[in-house]
Amino acid sequence: MALLRILLFACVLSLRLLCSLEEGLAFEETETAESQHDTRTIQPSSLLPSSICDTSTKANERKATLKVVHKHGPCNKLDGGNAKFPSQAEILQQDQSRVNSIHSKSRLSKNSVGADVKETDATTIPAKDGSVVATGDYVVTVGIGTPKKDLSLVFDTGSDLTWTQCEPCLRFCYQQKEPIYDPSASRTYANVSCSSAICDSLESGTGMTPQCAGSTCVYGIEYGDNSFSAGFFAKETLTLTSSDVFPNFLFGCGQYNRGLYGQAAGLLGLGQDSISLVSQTSRKYKKYFSYCLPSSSSSTGHLTFGKAAGNGPSKTIKFTPLSTATADSSFYGLDIIGLSVGGKKLPIPISVFSSAGAIIDSGTVITRLPPAAYSALRSTFKKFMSKYPTAPALSILDTCYDFSNYTSISVPVISFFFNRGVEVSIEGSAILIGSSPKQICLAFAGNSDDSDVAIIGNVQQKTLEVVYDVAQRRVGFAPKGCS
Repeated sequence: MALLRILLFACVLSLRLLCSLEEGLAFEETETAESQHDTRTIQPSSLLPSSICDTSTKANERKATLKVVHKHGPCNKLDGGNAKFPSQAEILQQDQSRVNSIHSKSRLSKNSVGADVKETDATTIPAKDGSVVATGDYVVTVGIGTPKKDLSLVFDTGSDLTWTQCEPCLRFCYQQKEPIYDPSASRTYANVSCSSAICDSLESGTGMTPQCAGSTCVYGIEYGDNSFSAGFFAKETLTLTSSDVFPNFLFGCGQYNRGLYGQAAGLLGLGQDSISLVSQTSRKYKKYFSYCLPSSSSSTGHLTFGKAAGNGPSKTIKFTPLSTATADSSFYGLDIIGLSVGGKKLPIPISVFSSAGAIIDSGTVITRLPPAAYSALRSTFKKFMSKYPTAPALSILDTCYDFSNYTSISVPVISFFFNRGVEVSIEGSAILIGSSPKQICLAFAGNSDDSDVAIIGNVQQKTLEVVYDVAQRRVGFAPKGCS
């Protein structure tokens, strides 16, 4: 009977969709002689998939760090060293589904106005580029259960609930790389009671009202591309490293799951809700985590929880406050006040950014900007790139070039300006994306509506160290990242 109720709940899921600054110019349009040289020379080949594994990254120098690789990149020896990539058009199509979901959730939010662990040192766990997983997200490997079973989970700053596929699968489980987790083989697994306050907390973290199967709490979560997971809400031991173990960690044990998760076993929620990993581990890590995403599919990155000597971010980090507009949201909101291209500050009214707001998201691939902001960025970028031959549009990317006859190109640096005077510059692989020298594109796109929230995607984060100090309500950036 319990499994039947999960099935009925999941069937309902599969039919549903998840569902102040002054007016003026952010900057005057100015350009100094020095700013005219704010460009970088890069090789187009560096923007394309590589067949050589590069292990010389900063991620490998950190304490408590495990070596990580792209799931289908040359560092993955289990894959025989043969990288396999989805087409850019497929990635962008999946990315748009995620963006649609975020915009929908953001509109709903606007219209509606942990474990007891002794504090220890910071912990770092590996982050590997999982671009074939759903919308090009990144993957970490954690241990679940006693004895622990290692599982690869997509980590997502835009989600709260951590879940994994569980035996017995009811009707359907998608194919994953590791064996599916079996709760009956763990001596620390326990279901959450349907009558408990913990069960009620699911609604804010999933957007769906929890159900009951007998006395057991049943969760359901659905994503914008109709992917979903449903099953028992439970407690289990979570192991991040050998010295960082969390008993009674709340997670979803999914018996019915469908979606574009690649071969990952589920999802690790790093949002701000009370059921997220960030909140559940707050006594130890003080709601502080950071990551540097792999700068390419042939390199590695890391996801770090907490801060400690020798294990924290660069001293060059610059913090900007989290937006007050997202204080009650799972998303991490930022206040963008301007943009520049090649040192040229764009004449964009501050209201263009403030009316819609902005978030930073690890799961969105391409940065989305308000239409007016994107138009100004694209126009100025095209002027800097006018000497290069253009190429056809690639899905949502409308500013593309043919670099097949060039061994090097000059690309303007693009900078974001945030509240508190923070400037974050991005360059190279964080500006352009492509799968062929004949079609490499500006990795930005415009939203369809002025009211849609702007999203800073993971392509633009690849050359940065991104730090989330949630307790202090701020996000920080440091240059170089894992490069």
